[in-house]
Amino acid sequence: MAFSEFRPLDEKVLREYIKATPSLSSKLNNKLDNLTIKEVGDGNLNFVFIVVGSTGSFVIKQALPYIRCIGESWPMTKERAYFEALALREHGGLSPDHVPEVYHFDRTMSLIGMRYLEPPHIILRKGLIAGIEYPLLADHMSDYIARTLFFTSLLYRNTTDHKRAVAEFCGNVELCRLTEQVVFSDPYKISQYNHWTSPYLDSDAEAIREDNALKLEVAELKSLFCERAQVLIHGDLHTGSVMVTHDSTQVIDPEFAFYGPMGFDIGAFLGNLILAFFAQDGHADEQNDRKAYKDWILRTIENTWNLFDRKFVALWDTNKDSGDAYLPAIYNNPGLLQLVQKKFIKDLLHDSLGFGAAKMIRRIVGVAHVEDFESIADASKRAGCERRALEVAKLLLKERRKFQGIAEVISAIQQVQ
Repeated sequence: MAFSEFRPLDEKVLREYIKATPSLSSKLNNKLDNLTIKEVGDGNLNFVFIVVGSTGSFVIKQALPYIRCIGESWPMTKERAYFEALALREHGGLSPDHVPEVYHFDRTMSLIGMRYLEPPHIILRKGLIAGIEYPLLADHMSDYIARTLFFTSLLYRNTTDHKRAVAEFCGNVELCRLTEQVVFSDPYKISQYNHWTSPYLDSDAEAIREDNALKLEVAELKSLFCERAQVLIHGDLHTGSVMVTHDSTQVIDPEFAFYGPMGFDIGAFLGNLILAFFAQDGHADEQNDRKAYKDWILRTIENTWNLFDRKFVALWDTNKDSGDAYLPAIYNNPGLLQLVQKKFIKDLLHDSLGFGAAKMIRRIVGVAHVEDFESIADASKRAGCERRALEVAKLLLKERRKFQGIAEVISAIQQVQ
């Protein structure tokens, strides 16, 4: 077998590989003569190939042993493909409508074969930049988040199964360390990797590095991220990890998956929607002032949280006799259960706001930025949008416990624009 050790893929190697792999060649009905293969990886970490034959298609994703956008100077374990495949299967079992099916995994080659999300699927971030409304986005994402978080938590599982699963995902330590660095450390100190829209945001970046109150809060969030093995989170659930059409929503790229705090996934998604909101002014023109679209984004943030809350609590009610967290012999009357749920959801909102804010800050003054802002050509206009986003992020991070519900968060965002 020619693939008994790791080889970086190119088109020729991939053709050979497909031929030698029944679980892939069968998806093409073994018609391998006129395949079109296209490398489309625009991410920071991996090769991504789209393979289309006359009778079928799939995507091949290969993890490289370094960070692709930086090169071999920043090594990165290719074992992450194993955790990505594991998470795709686990989350796919819990939310099959919103996770692409895995057809094949090869640990030696760090390679995953999975469903090709054919056009018109596009990356959600690109749709948000283009000003496209997705009427089912809040419903679909709240569904995916509620199901993946609930069913991997102690609200559903016993502690034995949970510990076993936590131990398995502890192996994904290198990608966790990357998050610890870029989200919770670099933005708050001088780091070679940081950059921002200079000179406009020079003093804003400095203010973040010298903000004691902010640093206290960030330390608390970092501690939660590192120590709270609560549920199997996606770990990188920003708007670049979601593919959409008018009626389909698919979550991809869970290579940062591990057992961490629920609020990290919710915060990542909502925080990136807030970034998209503040970027809109930079994409407005004579034809479209984007005001209606900004309203749609705020509605989507509000609906995503409210629908999540409703669905999560409904799953909890349905499964209240499962799980080791709240034993029915103790939480034995409806009034008490409601109290527990109310506190749980309120704490979760506060965690989500904190993590979302930390994700926003790092996208403006840290290493990897977002296209929402980067695609605004006029630097001073871009900096204005980014500054407003930073202002909201700092407010959410420091004052998150004062928010009683998502409506108050939306008001806070509206006051800054």
